[in-house]
Amino acid sequence: MTLQPPAAPSTFRALPQPRHWLLLGSLLCAAVVAIGLGVQLIPGETAAELGVDQRLSLHHTAALTVLALGLNLLFSPVVGLLLTGVITLCLWLVRRDPVQAVAFFLTAGSGWVASEVFKLIFARQRPNPALLFDPLSPETGSNSFPSGHTCFAVALAFALYVLARGTRWARAAAAAGAITAVLVAWSRLYVGVHYPSDVAASFLAGSAAVVLLAGLWNRFAPGLVRRLPATALRP
Repeated sequence: MTLQPPAAPSTFRALPQPRHWLLLGSLLCAAVVAIGLGVQLIPGETAAELGVDQRLSLHHTAALTVLALGLNLLFSPVVGLLLTGVITLCLWLVRRDPVQAVAFFLTAGSGWVASEVFKLIFARQRPNPALLFDPLSPETGSNSFPSGHTCFAVALAFALYVLARGTRWARAAAAAGAITAVLVAWSRLYVGVHYPSDVAASFLAGSAAVVLLAGLWNRFAPGLVRRLPATALRP
């Protein structure tokens, strides 16, 4: 019987970040705030955006409805958390890389955090389902701006790309993530639970969260990892 050597401690790997990450992240946040203020202050803006949802509601088809509702479920808070948790556990227990597992979980979750912060700031009411021709998943309340589903899709796309970077799957992961985020944004309008400005701001909010998280991770995580005992870095 041969003894297997102990697993090598997980090592720190920096997340991709722009050079001026703090400035870029701040500008993206400022853009979200500008959009949020604009839709509240410009007369008739909400009514005009509701017209987009109403036109989409007039042209529902069986295939598109199945796609939209499937995305609505897959990127919902509960299923999204389960999906993120499963991938995190796989990285920790299968890949035996707890540091990367934590980085993935924080990156994917940063989108939801950003959306919740902006929702609290603006408290925009969702489109009234009674004004839609075919409301598919009626939702009400002051949590329309921005779209949490879309913010999560943006952050998850980046987190999955980070896992694939340096491999032959990197470009495919980036393309698939971008396409999925756009489809999720479309689905929120198709279902009729968000305005166009909600999903547009979500790309900015999700990107801001990822940029700021990457900068903070690269700045502070190495020191934290060095302070941990080697046993803590093994699954």
